Amino acid sequence: MLSAEGLTVSFGRNRVVHAVTLDLPDTSGGVAVIGESGSGKTTIARALLGLVRPESGRVLFRGQDIARLDREGRARYRSEVQPVFQDGDEALDPRMRVGASIREALRIRRRRGPAAGPRAMSRATPSVADLLAAVLLDPGLADRRPHQLSGGERQRVIIARALAVDPRLLILDEPTSALDVTVQAAVLDLLARLRDERGLGYLLITHNLAIVERLCRHVHVLFAGHIVESGPAATVLAAPVHPYTRALRDAVPRLGGPPVSAGGTPEALPAATGCPFRHRCPIAVDSCATEMPPARPVADGHQVACHVATAAASPSGRT
Repeated sequence: MLSAEGLTVSFGRNRVVHAVTLDLPDTSGGVAVIGESGSGKTTIARALLGLVRPESGRVLFRGQDIARLDREGRARYRSEVQPVFQDGDEALDPRMRVGASIREALRIRRRRGPAAGPRAMSRATPSVADLLAAVLLDPGLADRRPHQLSGGERQRVIIARALAVDPRLLILDEPTSALDVTVQAAVLDLLARLRDERGLGYLLITHNLAIVERLCRHVHVLFAGHIVESGPAATVLAAPVHPYTRALRDAVPRLGGPPVSAGGTPEALPAATGCPFRHRCPIAVDSCATEMPPARPVADGHQVACHVATAAASPSGRT
């Protein structure tokens, strides 16, 4: 449904995304892009939403470059692909009541009519109360303003507003990072239920590995704007091959587990030439300083961009 081909994004002289290619489904499934802060995850999401213009490469919606869509195509794209942003305080207009914010999205859905696609037209347009109930909120909250809601309630309102236009794909940018742990669990339960009931596809942008397998079947690991490992989520998270992915996995706190030891120099900046991870890497070799490693298969559907790491060298996913 939505894909990036060789997506490269720069801000001034600073290149933040390097030739990223990925495909996103429009049915019950999900793709995660994981990495530390500053790795380029949100920039990829913004480029997929058409909010950032790529330096090179393309974003394709149903095979068409979104930069070349006509008015009807853009309307369909904006109906079928919806964002769920991280910060509810910024994503909701503080002057508008919750119900008014959702009704605005419903009006857009009605106005677009056939441009929203046959799937949207096959369903009766829901009410504000229906949408709040779908995200497990009391319809009475429609009369409140965002500051009168808890963080979890605001996040559910954002999801309800996205659902108002009957999307096929949600782009979730750190959807639980600003929430308490118990509220995170409730929002994740909600997203999993909506995925199964509505057949939604998800792109999950996160640094939290603990939530990836819950929502996604495939994962891309991003470091300094480069995809360094990708594959089935269960495989990559259980037996990571790239030393950066292993460092991310080992940094997840575990009660009673050994101290975190990711190897290398965690505070080192990405290298400007060769492999960007080499200054932190505990297994770097001479070729890492001069050559960017290409992605190569290590198992069915599992790829890694590393000169040295192999699945055989780390059968349990640990160094």
